[in-house]
Amino acid sequence: MTEDLKKMYRTIMDDNFSPNMEISFIDGDNRQTLFYEKVVWTIDAVQKGLRYGENPGQEAALYKLVNGNLVLGDTETIQPGKYLASDIELLQSGKHPGKTNLTDTDNSLNILRYFTDKPVAVIVKHNNPCGVAMSDSLENAYHKAHMADRIAAFGGCIALNRAVNKATAEAICKQFAEVVVAPDFEDGVMNIFEKKKNLRIIRVRNIERLQTFVGQRCVEFKSLIDGGIIAQWSFVPEARSQEDLKPAETEYKGKIYRINREPTAKEYEDMLFGWLVESGITSNSVIYVKDLATVGIGTGEQDRVGVAEIARDKAYRKLADRYSYETYGIGYNELKDKDKKDEADARAEEENGGLKGAAMVSDAFFPFRDGIDVGIKEGISSVIQPGGSGNDYQSIEACNEVDATMVYTGQRSFKH
Repeated sequence: MTEDLKKMYRTIMDDNFSPNMEISFIDGDNRQTLFYEKVVWTIDAVQKGLRYGENPGQEAALYKLVNGNLVLGDTETIQPGKYLASDIELLQSGKHPGKTNLTDTDNSLNILRYFTDKPVAVIVKHNNPCGVAMSDSLENAYHKAHMADRIAAFGGCIALNRAVNKATAEAICKQFAEVVVAPDFEDGVMNIFEKKKNLRIIRVRNIERLQTFVGQRCVEFKSLIDGGIIAQWSFVPEARSQEDLKPAETEYKGKIYRINREPTAKEYEDMLFGWLVESGITSNSVIYVKDLATVGIGTGEQDRVGVAEIARDKAYRKLADRYSYETYGIGYNELKDKDKKDEADARAEEENGGLKGAAMVSDAFFPFRDGIDVGIKEGISSVIQPGGSGNDYQSIEACNEVDATMVYTGQRSFKH
């Protein structure tokens, strides 16, 4: 009899983690302790916390901070009780959430906290966004985010910064998603979601107060193979407004190099939007943004040229897939007709994958101009990056050659 490989995803792991946890920071007689409590949910009469960890077969537990305060130097942790992903309200869930469901939820909120003025949709898959968009309506923001990378969005976590209305719920239910996160759900919306039994519907009321989390820090822990632990403060992007950005300028061998053109208001909008989205993406990364929506996202690569190329190539592929889906109702990879495929490719080629006039966003400086050249060849009009390379003059020259503009944030945003 063929082994049922799907069984491992249905399995609920034992949970031998203790109900409480304490972490103490000790300096002589000074002890600062953070107190945590394990989070559990009752689903189908089963009381349990996380279904499993990173993979089936790994036990895991979620703990929320219930007491304690930590001050190291001038930095203080987020106060206990201000819960987001660590104390979610499950309105619907056919099964207990797994570790990735929670971390995807958390990273979507990490991005959403910077956007409160307009409706924004973030779709996260395995801790990285595959589509992020802002619009005047929630339904359109979701549509733009989903079509930015329709394939990667399959089985993802959809986070929205407004109460979900029926139109948005109907649009979501046309796709396969694992999680939907929002501050609330309008009348009748849960009746729509009930058609998807295993879709986890999460209400996080504190989304309405997400802006209060901007600039606040928590302690991050990374466990090493030998049981050691690295502790660090969480990353906080300092450049969060146009005033925080500086037009690119540097000195090289006694000569001053400056960007020739100031960004337009629209370019500033796209660059800032992209930089704040970038704060939730695994390093080493480059993304492209146009009209307040991601166009191509490259994450976690070893070299900056390579990740710029990956983001570019994805932009082309995703745009061809979008045209195929919108025109024929099926994805590009499912098209059997070569002429139809060629037509979708030609449309994507004509628009340079949607990169003409886009903003290029990098979480670290470009060591040489070859990384920026990848975007320039596709017609990007602006670049936002930390600056600080000994060869920044090369990137400035590359932009000036094509009348593109560039700004520095003065801070890199590496995340793992």
